[in-house]
Amino acid sequence: MPTTPVPQTTARYRQPARWIWRGALLALLLWILVDVFVPVQHSIRQFDPAEVARLETAMWRSYYDRRPVLLFGQLRGGLQQQFHAPFWRSVGLAIQATRAAFVFKKGRSRADYEQALPILIDYYESIQNLSEDRFNVRKLAASELNWWIVHRQRDRYSYADLADALAQTAAVQYNQPPAVFGRYARQRAEAMRLCDEAGQQAGGATETDWQRIEQALNQAWASLYKEVRR
Repeated sequence: MPTTPVPQTTARYRQPARWIWRGALLALLLWILVDVFVPVQHSIRQFDPAEVARLETAMWRSYYDRRPVLLFGQLRGGLQQQFHAPFWRSVGLAIQATRAAFVFKKGRSRADYEQALPILIDYYESIQNLSEDRFNVRKLAASELNWWIVHRQRDRYSYADLADALAQTAAVQYNQPPAVFGRYARQRAEAMRLCDEAGQQAGGATETDWQRIEQALNQAWASLYKEVRR
C-alpha cells in the first residue's frame, strides 16, 4: 500500500522545531553540569538570622503536618538563599535532608533512628563541599542525629539536655568550644519546648503559638550569628 507523502510545508516546520528542542535540552544539560561540578564555596558563618528563623518555623510546621513536598521546597529555597547552594545542588541537598528527617520520624527505637545517619553524612559532605569552613563531617552528622534523639526521647532527657546537645553540634560545625553557644542552644531548645507544648493542645498549635516559636528562634539564630561572626 502506498504511503501518503508528508506535505513539504509540514516538513519545513518540523525541522526547526526539532532543533529548538535539541538546543533547549543541551542548554539544560550544560546548566546542570556547570551547577553541579563547577566549584562554588561560601562561608557558613554568613547568613540572615531572621530569615533562617522564619524558614525554620515554616519547616517545623511542614514536618509536623507531614507535608514532605512542602518541606522539600522550603529546604531547597533556604539552602539556595542562605547557604548560596546552586539551584541543582540545592535540589540534591533538600532531597537528602528531607529523606533523613522522614526516615527519623518513622523510627521507634535508637536502631531505627540511626538509619538516618548515612543520609546525614552524605548531606554534610555536600555542605562541606560548598563551604569555605572546614568541619568533621561524620562527627557533625552524629551530633545532629544525637540532638534529634534527645529531643524525641523527652521521657529520658530534659530540655537542658537538648540545649547541651545543640551546643555540642554547633561546636563541631564551627570549631569553637560548646560553651560559646550556650545562649543560642538554650533559646533554640526553648523554641522546641514551645513547639512541643503547642502541639499537645487540642487542635494543635495556633498562629499565636507559631509567632512565639518564631520569636524564640529569631533570638536563637541572632545569638549564633553574633558568636560565629566575632
